[in-house]
Amino acid sequence: MRATIIHAPGDIRVENAPEPKITAPTDAVIRTVAACVCGSDLWSYRGVLPVAEPQPIGHEYVGIVEEVGSDVSSVKPGQFVIGSFVASDNTCPICQVGYQSSCLHAQWVTGCQAEYVRVPLADGTLVTTPEQPSEELIPALLTLSDVMGTGWYAAKAAEVKPGSTAVVVGDGAVGLSGVIAAKELGAERIIAMSRHESRQKLALEFGATDIVTERGEEGIARVKELTNGVGADSVLECVGTQQSMQQALQSTRPGGNVGFVGMPHDVKIDGLQLFFSHVALRGGPAPVRAYLPDLIDRVFSGRINPGKVFDLALPLDEAAEGYKAMDERRAIKTLLRP
Repeated sequence: MRATIIHAPGDIRVENAPEPKITAPTDAVIRTVAACVCGSDLWSYRGVLPVAEPQPIGHEYVGIVEEVGSDVSSVKPGQFVIGSFVASDNTCPICQVGYQSSCLHAQWVTGCQAEYVRVPLADGTLVTTPEQPSEELIPALLTLSDVMGTGWYAAKAAEVKPGSTAVVVGDGAVGLSGVIAAKELGAERIIAMSRHESRQKLALEFGATDIVTERGEEGIARVKELTNGVGADSVLECVGTQQSMQQALQSTRPGGNVGFVGMPHDVKIDGLQLFFSHVALRGGPAPVRAYLPDLIDRVFSGRINPGKVFDLALPLDEAAEGYKAMDERRAIKTLLRP
């Protein structure tokens, strides 16, 4: 099969690779209908995370079940499925309280920018759609495998409530999905922090009420100005840098909440600052599996269309261009078709 392999920072190649096989009775193999490049993939592409040797890459996927192990009962060949980037049994005590990405038997799903993917713990990880989706729904459904589920978790972790004010730090696909989530959860005011006109336009389409272009101390001051000096009830941190975390913490009112889902890189939080801020922090890898049934319903009903975050679609063989476009901020998010 054809699969995307990262050889070194900046070196993405689509090569022939062995097709995945059932290796455990709880596995499934799916034929990939669509995959994509994630902002977190760029950490390796840019050399922030080391690439010691060539390895398959990608963790977002939708597809058709091709084969299942002998213990799999919830999905069967021919069904269209969506799964999380973390495989979970969906039955352990941690899964039962809604944190499937910290399942006691969790396994990372990787190598998804390929024609076929092996998904461990298929019964607990994969969710079928109510019917074979139309071609138009594929991009939106693909976002549910990660970015829309992650944006949803950011909003839930930040405790967005009806009538509240939310700030979204980050205008990538996760941040834009966070705008959708904040809108769906009832936020009355949604302040999107963005410097890019195309992303601002999409944020407004998704439900943002205000755009803040400033960053750092100026950005914090602008949020305070918009909230009468108080700060926001909820802040969604969707970047993962020191600046974005400080911007999030200082834009939140005392007693407010920050949901942080940007993979942290060199982020340090001063204990005294946090202590006296009265701000609550919750984050981590999104428990996408917990939200899949609800989000699938919202996509099929037409309530949300997060697929609009894909502004570049390429055949799988052109994955390297998809990475380059996102790295150079010529694209928000690249969809890949095997």
